Amino acid sequence: MELTQRLSSLLGADVEDLERMLGGASRETWAFRAGDDELVARCDPPGAPHAGAMALEASLLRAAEAAGVPVPQVVAAADDLIVVRRLSGETLARRILRDDEYKHARTVLVDQLGEFLAGFHEIVPGEVPGAEETDELARYWTSYESVPDRSPTFEKAYEWLVANRPARTATTLVHGDLRMGNIIVDGDGLAAVIDWELVHLGDPIEDLAWLCVKAWRFGEPLEVGGVGTIDELISSYERAGGDTVDRDVFQWWLVQKTLQWGIGCMGQAWAHLSGAIRSHEHAAIGRRVAEQEWDLIELLAPDAWQAAKDAPPAEIVPDTPGLHGRPTARELVDAVRGFLTEDVMASTTGRLSFHARVAANMLGIVERELAQAPSTWNGEDDWPSLALAVRDKLAVANPKHLNR
Repeated sequence: MELTQRLSSLLGADVEDLERMLGGASRETWAFRAGDDELVARCDPPGAPHAGAMALEASLLRAAEAAGVPVPQVVAAADDLIVVRRLSGETLARRILRDDEYKHARTVLVDQLGEFLAGFHEIVPGEVPGAEETDELARYWTSYESVPDRSPTFEKAYEWLVANRPARTATTLVHGDLRMGNIIVDGDGLAAVIDWELVHLGDPIEDLAWLCVKAWRFGEPLEVGGVGTIDELISSYERAGGDTVDRDVFQWWLVQKTLQWGIGCMGQAWAHLSGAIRSHEHAAIGRRVAEQEWDLIELLAPDAWQAAKDAPPAEIVPDTPGLHGRPTARELVDAVRGFLTEDVMASTTGRLSFHARVAANMLGIVERELAQAPSTWNGEDDWPSLALAVRDKLAVANPKHLNR
């Protein structure tokens, strides 16, 4: 295998037990052994190199380690490949948030995340050559305009962001993707922050707000990744030496980051639909656009959001046999979904089990769409009309999110 040979050459040791790990939307992550060392390699996928990105990540990790913030230790690096020591712990948010093994970790994690960000933001940007300034709002809006799909909710949110943009509070290194799923947690709490591919120069409040986007709570009520409140995070950050956080600026960034993830969901769906990356996981993420629309309405028009939430649910169409008889289309979808959840997921592990769960969730969306009466939305883009339309859209995409 080419990767095995490259790693052996880079490390000067035999590579064994090379295995692809879950996660990594734009980069591949591989676990392996080299001698007595347990290591992890991160690399660009074949055919999609990001010039200089791995060298930037390596220099950043070294600077972060020198600053005393918890990150994986760099063992070796090349232009398109980085090798770090493997750390014990968990990255899957649902386990961190629910398993008894992490009960203590959940009580200290929000403080540790605030302390991490305060320490990370103190690193002098010049220590990480190659980190560039980015305008996150402009960058993601350009991505939105490149996709042949539209969201009136996103467009109203963008107008609000442009009209209310605050001055930058400071210019620091920004992780860019600090959230549940990109941290390693053990029984004592935060073991390391990982996935540095979006690092850039910008406003430090970006990192605080991204951590509080509702998508990263995974159904839990607490605002910071399901483990703490915004007040606790900001207090910890300021207490550890971070600059005082302006709450209005934080709120602007929370709206921007919610929009950013919504555009990201739309973009991943288009990557599948365009044929660039054929992936049922990318296709499923496209339906998460409705979640971000709903969350944006809650942030920007809470009265309209509450009224839509309290309104009677959309009409459900009876599943009556037509020309094709039984099983109906909905019954066929239900049968396949049952096979995936009761047979495939029960007898597999790892990536196959995960992708079977994704496929089963997709079929659930199809079932609910087949059952819902046609929308009565007339195209109006005032907040009350959009709130009702998005409510019905979310009732198909993910009805659990309506009550979060």
